[in-house]
Amino acid sequence: MPASHRVSVSAAIRAVLLESDPRAKVMAARKVARDWRLGRLAFVFDAPMPEQPGRPEAPELLPPGQMPRRRKAGSERGRIALWHAIGHIEFVAIDLALDMAGRFGAEMGEAFVSDFLSVAADEAMHFALIERHLHRLGSHYGALPAHAGLWSAAHETRHDVAARLAVVPMVLEARGLDVTPATLERVRAAGDERGARILQRILDDEIRHVRFGANHFADVAKRLGAVNGELWKVLVSRHFRGTLKPPFNDSARLAAGLSRDLYHGVA
Repeated sequence: MPASHRVSVSAAIRAVLLESDPRAKVMAARKVARDWRLGRLAFVFDAPMPEQPGRPEAPELLPPGQMPRRRKAGSERGRIALWHAIGHIEFVAIDLALDMAGRFGAEMGEAFVSDFLSVAADEAMHFALIERHLHRLGSHYGALPAHAGLWSAAHETRHDVAARLAVVPMVLEARGLDVTPATLERVRAAGDERGARILQRILDDEIRHVRFGANHFADVAKRLGAVNGELWKVLVSRHFRGTLKPPFNDSARLAAGLSRDLYHGVA
């Protein structure tokens, strides 16, 4: 189909970002990734990305300091709270990947769009698995309050692809590589083998997601004539409000393209 007869990829991404219903967003994110892969969307960026994505009425979004304390890990409520928190991270991650592709795709090229639309589809699948698991536990997404600060990293870096890559895949998603193995073992020790398999799938996929970010960041640094590690440290210090704290999952980070020298220098 000629490009003039196809919907632009930016318009398709924008529509998914503005979708507020979680299940509809999951289906739409997977569809836009599939349509792009099959050549049904034009490499055209004629639709701006929204400043804020669509959000459902629930969960209530709270500042980090107002989030209720997590209940005892082994209790039923504690298990639900854990999966609800993970589900919210994956739900926001759908929008983070979509915004990456839609906001910076014109600058970065078709391979960049392909990579981050595939990330969005993965995150949508992760969320769907977790939502199904929450239902098995007698709950659902939206039943508890959730962290309001996850989108702030995207808003903070909306004008700079290097900063977005430095902070979102290479800091926030990389942190998931550090904490997921221990969570997986706790879930397995509690007898939740289905949950452990979900977390293993997420961990495997997140290694690839971080690698996409690291590879594209290296390309940007090269284009700017900057030293990769030095540029990353400058951008993280400028745009990331938290701290990088050990322990680090060095093997998973290395598999994702993050050298130990890179992040240990700012921990």
